[in-house]
Amino acid sequence: MRGQLILVGRIGRPHGVRGLVHVTSYTADPRALASYSPLQDERGEKYRLEWAAEGIARVFVLAAGQEHAITDRAAAACLVNRPLLVAREALPAVETDEFYLADLIGLAAFDVAGTALGRVSAVHNYGAGASLEIGRLLIPFTAAAVTEVDLGAGRIIVRPPVELEAR
Repeated sequence: MRGQLILVGRIGRPHGVRGLVHVTSYTADPRALASYSPLQDERGEKYRLEWAAEGIARVFVLAAGQEHAITDRAAAACLVNRPLLVAREALPAVETDEFYLADLIGLAAFDVAGTALGRVSAVHNYGAGASLEIGRLLIPFTAAAVTEVDLGAGRIIVRPPVELEAR
């Protein structure tokens, strides 16, 4: 997993006219997002955050060994919906029986009877909780639907919701 980038936040809409932006943090402690530096986007552009208020930050672009603050609304608007990624090795180690959702991608999925369902190709979260994409299935990532996660064996055990079993 070395070199893997993990989504830890997202830049939202501008706040005011002086370059501040709303930021959504996916870290356990939302304020900890600013402690990860550099953050980067999917194109490799690097950033640093400085909190101005809860959920509102100043963004600094890191380029050619220098830091440039975003100081106006137009520049802040160009960052809307920008993902904030961090190298996996920069994140805290997880406890036994814990994992990051990104760890699930690529795991083989089996139903409770042992039938192969495919591999987890993506983890989605549209606000109501995570779901796992396995082939054409979207399985809610809940204890009822995913009964076992075994990172060492590279697999998960899934109990599809009743609505999916009927198909």
